[in-house]
Amino acid sequence: MISDQPHDQPQFNILVVDDTPDSLRLLVGILSDQGYKVRAAPNGRLALAAAQALPPDLILLDINMPEMDGYEVCRRFKADERTSAIPIIFLSAWSDVFDKVKAFSVGGVDYITKPFQIEEAVVRIKTHLTICALQNTLKQKNHDLTETLHQLKSTQAQLIQAEKMAALGQLIANVAHEINTPLGAIRSSAKNIHGVLHQTLEQLPQVLEAIPPHHWQLFLRLLQRARLGMAKFPSLSSREKRQLRRSLVQQLAVHDIPHCEHVADTLVDMAIYDDLDPLLPLLYDQTSQRVLNAAYQLASLHKSAHTILTASDRAARIVLALTRYIHHDASGLKTETDVVESIETALALYYDQCRQRVEIIRNYHPVPLIWAFPDELNQVWSNLLHNALQAMEYKGQISITVQQPDPEQICVAITDSGKGIPPELQSRIFEPFFTTKPKGEGSGLGLSIVNQIIEKHAGHIEVASVPGRTTFTVFLPIQSVSAFNE
Repeated sequence: MISDQPHDQPQFNILVVDDTPDSLRLLVGILSDQGYKVRAAPNGRLALAAAQALPPDLILLDINMPEMDGYEVCRRFKADERTSAIPIIFLSAWSDVFDKVKAFSVGGVDYITKPFQIEEAVVRIKTHLTICALQNTLKQKNHDLTETLHQLKSTQAQLIQAEKMAALGQLIANVAHEINTPLGAIRSSAKNIHGVLHQTLEQLPQVLEAIPPHHWQLFLRLLQRARLGMAKFPSLSSREKRQLRRSLVQQLAVHDIPHCEHVADTLVDMAIYDDLDPLLPLLYDQTSQRVLNAAYQLASLHKSAHTILTASDRAARIVLALTRYIHHDASGLKTETDVVESIETALALYYDQCRQRVEIIRNYHPVPLIWAFPDELNQVWSNLLHNALQAMEYKGQISITVQQPDPEQICVAITDSGKGIPPELQSRIFEPFFTTKPKGEGSGLGLSIVNQIIEKHAGHIEVASVPGRTTFTVFLPIQSVSAFNE
């Protein structure tokens, strides 16, 4: 008999178990002619040993055998992890329905009654081998798909981290400038304090002693006005100062104040520009110039100390925002997260780009904490703010609204006054590698990763855009502690 097994198919291995020599020889011969690799076992004990040593693709098993019948042999095959998945076809002269049901109940896949038709037996064997091969192929494909999915998730995580670090790289220059600005203010103020103390500390007691007792209240009032004025008008242009000086000179000249030009210079430096009448008695005094200088120096000390406090607070906020942004929770678990605090973290990192030509409008309504991955949410707000600033070319208005539209979720809407997104492109902006930015200015992953992070939180994002108004709205679920732990 000529084999009909395709040459490109693997050669299947079949184990035939039968205690009748003639039946065993017949089956081995038939199956060998079909192109199968066949092994024979005359009893259950040898069959078990043979299958465990080299598991076959299919087992043909006689039922009526001495010492151990086919049912028991099948049970043992199914109980062993090495042989449990091998399909078993029972061969028996018993044709009772009870025998067939029992054969299937112990794990058989088919039942051939002796004497059998060779063509029928060959077709059944071939069918089960094909099913077995397909199952193995499916199992392998499932394994491959699982591995591919694992690799995709790993790649996705790497892309998210890479995009986060790319965004962080863009922020580094801003943060460096942000840190240098308060550091420069601190250094300048400290230098001013050092200079004032060095120049006037020794002279200050004599100047204060020279102030007549009845002028002490005026001196304190002068000092207070200087402190308030220097805080209210921290910097004026040279042109503005010249105009104020000319006005003060005219006022002082009317009252015959000596050295009115020099006094006007000092008053401008102290940010005192009007309402001079209460101070005139002090300005008439022969020690007025020394008193004015002393008041100016003391007010400068106060201003410099205030600048140092403000600048150090600003630097601390920048460092805190940067720490929160790059924070990575290795536990991989969600934590209770304040969404408003997360947004403020991103805003702090873009403070320098926003402070001059961008107006930030905050519409924060009371919302509960949510269960989230805070470092990933930081990246969402950072990416959306960065896109908004670029769309406006760093000039315009950004409105941020945080609210709870229903008991199940909160939403964050970020609206910019930029040029907008064309309608035909709005459906594609969340696609990986799609970007509307000029070549070299965007990877096309920012919004895709934003979308992935939001979906990871079981939320969703929507976009609405017309020229002059683009809004990205992020919806995030509110999960209770009990729901989160389920």
